[in-house]
Amino acid sequence: MQLVTTCVWGAVEGWRHVAYVGVSRKPVADQAGPLRQSLARYFRNRVPDPSEVDDLVQEVFTRIVARDSEEPIGHLGGFVFGIAAHVLADRARRRFARRAEAHIEFDPDHHADEDVDPHRILAGKEELRGAIEALLSLPPRTRQIFVLHRLEGRTSRQVAQQLGISVSAVEKYMVRAVQHLSLVRKGRN
Repeated sequence: MQLVTTCVWGAVEGWRHVAYVGVSRKPVADQAGPLRQSLARYFRNRVPDPSEVDDLVQEVFTRIVARDSEEPIGHLGGFVFGIAAHVLADRARRRFARRAEAHIEFDPDHHADEDVDPHRILAGKEELRGAIEALLSLPPRTRQIFVLHRLEGRTSRQVAQQLGISVSAVEKYMVRAVQHLSLVRKGRN
């Protein structure tokens, strides 16, 4: 097969390159069209969010159309699914870089559009200041273990390994920290 490229005028996008395979001058994207169902199934099996499947399939066809090589395509299916694998890898890289798993979906009930109340803001700042003071009043080792375990979400075993102490020691420090913070909070109320 021989790859031929040509420029085509599109009403929306203007001039663009279109790649053709063989002498039929049929665009590669058109020849890959029958693989659309297989591509969708490929992505549905690998992506937890079904709403992303159509976007990923579209990205594959976008990359096919944007292909700027004159090398012939020996096996169209392998070529298309190779692009699909690269699309998945790029998606994973983007999600990791943007920490997508840490995003919280907007919930109008939880994130209500309430008026900003200055008293509420002041109370929140005072509560935060009190929490910081309570944390700073802990002994350094206890505070470090509390922060690693509760605020950074590490397990007792991970904290113990990092600090070179036993898991039971971590648990004892956590009990002391929680008791101390509870007493400080009760003293403020």
